[in-house]
Amino acid sequence: MFVGITNTPRDYAWGSAGAISALLGTEPSGGPEAELWLGAHPGSPSRVVDPSQVGGAATLEDWIASDPDRALGAHPAGEPRLPFLLKVLAAASPLSLQAHPTAQQAIAGFAREHAEGIPIDAPDRNYRDAFPKPEILYALSETVEALCGFHSSERLRELIERLIDLEAELAGPASEPLRGWLNRAVDDDSLHDVFEWLISKGPGVRELINRVVAIVRANPEEFDTVVLLADAYPGDPGIVISLMLHHVVLERGEALYLPAGNPHAYISGVGVELMTASDNVLRGGLTPKHVDVDELLHVLDFTPGPAPYLPSKPLGANALVFRPPGVDFELIAIEGPTILELHGPAIMICEAGEFQITGKASSSRLSAGQSVYVTPDELELAFEGAGSLFVGTTGH
Repeated sequence: MFVGITNTPRDYAWGSAGAISALLGTEPSGGPEAELWLGAHPGSPSRVVDPSQVGGAATLEDWIASDPDRALGAHPAGEPRLPFLLKVLAAASPLSLQAHPTAQQAIAGFAREHAEGIPIDAPDRNYRDAFPKPEILYALSETVEALCGFHSSERLRELIERLIDLEAELAGPASEPLRGWLNRAVDDDSLHDVFEWLISKGPGVRELINRVVAIVRANPEEFDTVVLLADAYPGDPGIVISLMLHHVVLERGEALYLPAGNPHAYISGVGVELMTASDNVLRGGLTPKHVDVDELLHVLDFTPGPAPYLPSKPLGANALVFRPPGVDFELIAIEGPTILELHGPAIMICEAGEFQITGKASSSRLSAGQSVYVTPDELELAFEGAGSLFVGTTGH
């Protein structure tokens, strides 16, 4: 069964005016268009284009609740749930620095805050559901810029020493804030303590932020992203924390995988995201919103490593699959005729061109900007056409 779905872009302040409406072929909202949610998450469930097709249900969330066997096929016992969420993200300015919990952390955190009586929509609530939120980001625009994952203390020391050299050109010997930062970053085991000192605005951090901002403003070509963060969030510790993270510029078609505990912040660009259906975000700077330092430190993984690129694998003709290890979802990019075997429900969005999609029980035609939910009883899908289409579905 193919069920047409749609939604209204969320208007977070960092969103890009008109970027998502251009993809959908609709009139611009006139305000920021940040995220388009395609799924059944209660935070912004997709609307059903033709409710009569699904017994009158107005949203995908309502339909799954009323007819889970038809909508989901075989599913775990308990409350029926679509386990993944597909998004289009369009960033015109930096998002908050953030991380997401593991499954165990999400279950424990949600139960704890529920027991404490913190309302789900409270601004100081960390856990809005009991699920983890690992995610894939695939670059749709020519480039997508992001910060993600801790690099080594060796690399951090190189950057601090470069700042010290540049400061010497400006004002003579290095100031105490920069020397103090360098002395703290002794090895990889020190990354936790360095981060805690910065995010907590410990002794000397305000002075350090001011010195770093002065240096990078005098060298904007070398530190353009740090200048951007300083302009967007004056005085925020995320300005200097950004130098602890990989700076990644994805080209169209490249992807990142951000597992639990990975600190990240999207800076600019348009992408397709696929994630576990969750809205659990622990913020760590570059935001006026609530930052729970203790819980953030509990969630973060301080293990340094390479930038978390996610390679694709061919999936038959004209299709690539992005399949992270250890999670129950995968993102498939299709550009022409191909065959896709379903192992669960799927959501599709057509970015460009037009596709005729035929399953075991029915068929559908998708044009640029249209989205559809596919029930697992379609089993095998044959795609005809050309353009660019994305499928979020369960792994196998």
